[in-house]
Amino acid sequence: MTSTSTPPGLARFNALEEHAALAALHEACASTAWGRRLLAARPFATADDLYAASDAATAELTPADLDEAMAGHPPIGRPKPGDPTSAREQSGMAGAPDGLKAEMLELNLAYQEKFGHVFLICATGRTGEQMRDAVKERLGNAPEQEREIVRTELGKINRIRLARLVDAEED
Repeated sequence: MTSTSTPPGLARFNALEEHAALAALHEACASTAWGRRLLAARPFATADDLYAASDAATAELTPADLDEAMAGHPPIGRPKPGDPTSAREQSGMAGAPDGLKAEMLELNLAYQEKFGHVFLICATGRTGEQMRDAVKERLGNAPEQEREIVRTELGKINRIRLARLVDAEED
């Protein structure tokens, strides 16, 4: 046991070379600016320090940075093939009836047409019906309001993904 309370996964992340750490961060969030901000804040003493840095970096994303982050997320109901992260996060849609999947596809398209980007929601722990209801509700938002909701949802997703990074067992 070491004299520090830094979790082993976080200690491994802190010790990564810059390119490897940036790649690990890119797996959590596709925004280059977000990843660089977290990289510059290393080392992190605790997971909470990492999450606070993530929250601050997410809050500072420009519209272009937010677009870059959203581009890394597949539409709800259509996780990227071979991507266990998006499949796990969207598991609430995996067993959904075909009618709900078809409705979600239509809603995703309507959302993308209105806002110009993918519908982003922290899908972890949500059912297909909850995600459908959320997109229906959010379709009524003004674009500026929706961007801030997207930023909040991105922050939640980033925290979950960083927690997996910090809690990861050594390979």
